[in-house]
Amino acid sequence: MATYTKFQCFVEDLAEKKHNLASDTLKVAFSNASNAPSASDDVKLADITTVSVSNLDSVTLSVSSSSQTSGTYKLVVADKTLTASGAVPAFRYVIIYNDSATNKEVICFFDYGSEVTLAKDDTFKLDFGTELFSLA
Repeated sequence: MATYTKFQCFVEDLAEKKHNLASDTLKVAFSNASNAPSASDDVKLADITTVSVSNLDSVTLSVSSSSQTSGTYKLVVADKTLTASGAVPAFRYVIIYNDSATNKEVICFFDYGSEVTLAKDDTFKLDFGTELFSLA
């Protein structure tokens, strides 16, 4: 199972109205082991060296729900299975970012522990569990 890590700058970005998670478009990007992101990085997507996703069918995520109950907000994102139409460069980190935000602000990343490679017709499932994150 991949390890979830929130970018610390995401907290400030929320407070400064850079995200509307109920309606913004969330996407995934990939980086390899030699370009590991760090939770303490105050970055935007352009600051991270990513690998090409041009051979993947779609990197857009579907928000299933964005709501709060009793003061706890939960963002639920549907699991996503990506299919490669050709080779995808090796990656270890899956980065979630807000494509609608002005600077494509980053939210979190998942560390898969080792490099993943995809050849033509391979699939890769992003399993977000019951929620991408919750805030209380």
